[in-house]
Amino acid sequence: MISQTEKAVFDLTDKVAVITGASKGIGEDIARLYARFGAKVIVSSRKQDACDALANDIKAQGGEATGTAAHVGDMAQLQQLVDKTIETYGGIDILVNNAASNPVFGPSLDCDGAAFDKIMQANVKAPFELSKLCYPSMKARGGGSIIMMSSIAGHTPDPGLGIYSVSKASLNMLTKVLAKEWGPDGIRVNAICPGLIKTKFSQALWQNDQILDHFTKRLPIARMGTTDEISPLALFLASSASSYSTGSLFYADGGTVI
Repeated sequence: MISQTEKAVFDLTDKVAVITGASKGIGEDIARLYARFGAKVIVSSRKQDACDALANDIKAQGGEATGTAAHVGDMAQLQQLVDKTIETYGGIDILVNNAASNPVFGPSLDCDGAAFDKIMQANVKAPFELSKLCYPSMKARGGGSIIMMSSIAGHTPDPGLGIYSVSKASLNMLTKVLAKEWGPDGIRVNAICPGLIKTKFSQALWQNDQILDHFTKRLPIARMGTTDEISPLALFLASSASSYSTGSLFYADGGTVI
């Protein structure tokens, strides 16, 4: 039998979690799981109606959630997201930097300056700036957990995703830098590096049989992953079960990087 003490290590009761890119895919699955384990969840993405739809569904299932739209490329909106979270729930304990962008697919030569800036803004600068905005509240509450949604592309370049890969490698280093600097304040910073997960974001990869075969045929677990194989890892990193883990990259990739 599992004791109540053992169960409690995953308990997020009264913890406040902000999740970007939360209206669908991996972010949605994390939001639902956090709420089931007691967290008060801020569901954030670009469109308010999508945020409200998920938040209302979570509440209908007995959880606590609020939808708050924010474009991660807009610093004013990120500030409003943090302010609204603190106004609604009193502070922030968990941040999941899940929102990301990849407007181009193909050779890096085809990635122009505007696309490069958009990728870096969403995938590196926004997590950095939003983490900084959450820092004072986390520190005041005795610590917190920041989870970066990275990718195996940050470990080895993915075909057609060259600059996206550069952005995720940068995010991995940002994870380590913040973990080292903010550890004394009780703030842990870790990254999840998924492989190919079946989401709308990765649709260009898994809808093409040739590309899908390239990604999966040589894997020890020779298939795509699913969002519910990522969210439990995010629960682990948000909870006290991972209290001695910081600055780490956690791979969920079917063995891709072996």
